[in-house]
Parts: sequence; C-alpha cells; structure tokens
Amino acid sequence: MLEAIDHVQIAIPVGGEDAARPFYRDLLGLTEVPKPPELAKRGGCWFEGGAFKLHLGAEADFHVSQKAHVAFVVDDVAAIAARAQAGGYQTKANDEIDGVERVFIYDPFGNRLEFLKPVSEFVG
Repeated sequence: MLEAIDHVQIAIPVGGEDAARPFYRDLLGLTEVPKPPELAKRGGCWFEGGAFKLHLGAEADFHVSQKAHVAFVVDDVAAIAARAQAGGYQTKANDEIDGVERVFIYDPFGNRLEFLKPVSEFVG
C-alpha cells in the first residue's frame, strides 16, 4: 500500500545545475542538500522544502516537460508569480479550476511547474 511520496524528480540538461539554483533555491526558497557521492557523479542536484524533496536529474537527451508537472500549494500565488516575473521567468496565469487560484511558472529550461492556492471550497 502506498504511504507517501518520497520525492519528485524533474529533468534538467547535463550541466544545468548552476542555471537551476537561482530558480529552485532563490526563487522557490528550497534548500539544496548534498547528493550521496555515488549519485553525485551523475550530475543534477537535490532540494528540500518543508515536507517534500525535489530532485533535479541531469539528462543527456533532455526534453522539456511542457505537460507533466509538479503542483505546489503556496500561500500567495500573486506574490510568487510577481517574483518569478521580476526574475525574468515566464509565467502563465490560469483560472480554469473553480475555487483555485493558480499560475504556471517555467523553470530556466522550460519545464512547467504549477503553483496554486485553494480560495474556496470546490463544489462540483
């Protein structure tokens, strides 16, 4: 029986770690944690925030994830969107779900991430 998600992995291009840090560490406020030495040889980097772990895996044949994505619950959608825009990151507001405020923010490689906040009880 499934109990929890241990981590989520997002693909980045080989050598993309330095480009990823300002987005994942500085914009999102995640803490970078060391990878185990054997795994560090593969590249990529790991981050943690609160009760979740996010792994960035370096792929030689990298393809942007434009549909599949991670959705983060945040306390202020407008604020994270504004910080992302100020940092030069692409954002796309989305109001397709009643009772949910959300925005898509694209990382430096074009991967789509969702940031949302429930604003009312969904009835449907």
